[in-house]
Amino acid sequence: MSRKRTYPLIESLKITTLAAEGKAMGKHNDIVVFVPMTVPGDVVDVQIRNKRRRYMEGYVVRYVEKSPLRVEPFCEHFGVCGGCKWQNLPYDEQLRFKREQVRDQLVRIGKLDIPEIAPTLPSEKTTFYRNKLEFTFADRRWMTPEEIAEGDELKDPEALGFHIPGMFDKVLDIRKCWLQADPSNQIRLATKKFCLDNGYDFYNVRSHEGLMRNIMIRTSTTGEVMVIVVFAKPEKEKIEALLDHLSEMFPQITSLMYVVNEKLNDSIGDQEVIPYRGEDHIFEQMEGLRFKIGSKSFYQTNSAQAYNLYKVAREMAALKSDDVVYDLYTGTGTIANFVARRCAKVVGIEYVPEAIEDAKFNSRLNGIDNTSFFAGDMKDVLTDDFFAEHGRPDVVILDPPRAGIHEDVAQTILRAAPERIVYVSCNPASQARDLAIFAKMYSVNAVQPVDMFPHTHHVENVVRLTRR
Repeated sequence: MSRKRTYPLIESLKITTLAAEGKAMGKHNDIVVFVPMTVPGDVVDVQIRNKRRRYMEGYVVRYVEKSPLRVEPFCEHFGVCGGCKWQNLPYDEQLRFKREQVRDQLVRIGKLDIPEIAPTLPSEKTTFYRNKLEFTFADRRWMTPEEIAEGDELKDPEALGFHIPGMFDKVLDIRKCWLQADPSNQIRLATKKFCLDNGYDFYNVRSHEGLMRNIMIRTSTTGEVMVIVVFAKPEKEKIEALLDHLSEMFPQITSLMYVVNEKLNDSIGDQEVIPYRGEDHIFEQMEGLRFKIGSKSFYQTNSAQAYNLYKVAREMAALKSDDVVYDLYTGTGTIANFVARRCAKVVGIEYVPEAIEDAKFNSRLNGIDNTSFFAGDMKDVLTDDFFAEHGRPDVVILDPPRAGIHEDVAQTILRAAPERIVYVSCNPASQARDLAIFAKMYSVNAVQPVDMFPHTHHVENVVRLTRR
């Protein structure tokens, strides 16, 4: 029988800097110690919970001295829900570190020769900036350490909120979230109350019992609101009763839909989204353009900052009137339509067929006739034959998922040899890896971090490459 491993308590550890993934760190006997929820300048007693040869991880048991940098978090769920980890850090410091994070990853991972990185472009809104949130129902909520310490029986066990990080079956009940503007909080709370008042069972992800699974709320700068409720079973009367209640209570909901998901996982990408009341979409707008957003469409979740992001990308593209532009991972064609009026032609490619249909619709809606959109896996669609048919690009704009691009895609782009590549990324680490592939033919001559997600460690980064 193995003995339970015990770990040391480190006293008076000074937190010296921020690290990747929103962690903060100090050093003890030349070994790095990662400590969450701390900021540079904190001096803390740390209980180690994980020890490796090159680093340790622990949690604070006592603040010996609090950093002068520290600010008071504004959310009651800070430190528990796992989001907005940098609420205790001034916004200027967040921006500064995001810039350093980009520099570190481009140089350390990509081994790239880069110019001076521009200061991180701040978000005008640092709260209520998201246009989309998804919440999960659970029949037994996560208890805080304070509740556990009190030893009382669990009261009000049902939850409608966010998953605890790294725990697929643990959900924290959310009373107020500072990420999405009204009526998001009111819709979530009203949904939970109606379900409790009327005996609706909340889902148990282990036993796969219960009716209520998820709710997604999307808002837009046009004032439109989309709500999608996900049920585990096709209980028609209960579904209609809840949706009628939401429709009556929130007339500002312009798109009310539902899903019956009887699978064992929460993904609705392969499920039918059924319109119940209103439209099956909402609209977003920027610079006189309107964009249709469907239930499965991707759109940048910080609408106002998305406009600034796309302006950066367009400026870096340095478009000429006779340029052919390829917009890869085009989504609903937002970037493609945003740049179309400044070039001869835009070709957009995206994996999700529904998004491509939205992209085509968005071009028609805005009277844009120089775009073409194609659905399929990027590495299968983007071939030499495709270039021969649709024209070789003068400019390629990339905005891939977090994982970055497939190496086959990178090699095909290299063979196409566009004059300029603009790479928009939500993950500078995978971006750095991909840029290293392009480095044999291209040089990096502009880097602009953009803060899309205040109070988190996430940073969007835009890089311009020009052919040598």
